[in-house]
Amino acid sequence: MLSLHTNAASLSAQNSVSSTQKMLSTSMTRLSTGFRINSAADDAAGLQIATRLKSQTSGMAVAMRNTQNSVSMLQTAEGALNETGNILMRMKDLATQAADGSSSKDDQTAMQAEYDSLADELGNIMKNTKFGGTALLNTNTGKLATSVTFQIGADKAETMAGNFTTELTDVHTKLAATSLRYSGGTVAGSTAVGTDISGTTEALGATNANTTIDELSQAINSVSSLRSKIGATSNRLNHVYNNLSNISTNTQAAAGRIMDVDFATESAKMTSSQMLMQAGTAMLKQTNQMSSMVMSLLQ
Repeated sequence: MLSLHTNAASLSAQNSVSSTQKMLSTSMTRLSTGFRINSAADDAAGLQIATRLKSQTSGMAVAMRNTQNSVSMLQTAEGALNETGNILMRMKDLATQAADGSSSKDDQTAMQAEYDSLADELGNIMKNTKFGGTALLNTNTGKLATSVTFQIGADKAETMAGNFTTELTDVHTKLAATSLRYSGGTVAGSTAVGTDISGTTEALGATNANTTIDELSQAINSVSSLRSKIGATSNRLNHVYNNLSNISTNTQAAAGRIMDVDFATESAKMTSSQMLMQAGTAMLKQTNQMSSMVMSLLQ
């Protein structure tokens, strides 16, 4: 039907052009941002899933940094204990030498002076080893003096406990037994010259040195025990990091499959929409000439 008031062909062409324009706009937006979902209207369910995956990924990234920081902290403590072990071995060498009958009283006195200096350094290491300004091995305020909770995941329940209290307390007890000068926290210590490997006579010095040898052996064992536990905890944290890395990689890939645009497919859609837009515009121009055809009937 030819009509001046209603141009059905034009209305149909306008509707087609409008629909094509929306598709073209969507394709251009996706290609310009790189995302298939740019608003909740694009894929409401997909957006919800992707947001949850992104939240998990973000939390795991922080947890991975946590594990590395925790490993660094434990490595700092373990390094200090390694030097503590080295000092104890030197002290044991001195005690063994002082216990020998070939050592004179003057020799024992000289060895005692070095022994006292090493004991002072033991106290310095145990009191002043810090990580980020926080003491680690002090019996009062040391980080390892109480149970440490490591956050190893994105959820509140994903934690790992590290308890070194028993081993650290035993280390301080054993170190204090090796020298009256030792001060590693609660132990006051003494500035007087010790008699751990010396005495008023050579025989008494040898007796003291023999007793000290056993005490040093126990101290070395206690330090090794604490180092072992710290090492085991560090290894577990490294495994946690590796596992988080794997989970994070797969989670990011899953979120990408939901959110990211397929450039090949979307480029083809955009090209098709552009061609439809051109064709629709041309047809709309033709339909607008329908009214002139009606007027020709009146001539």
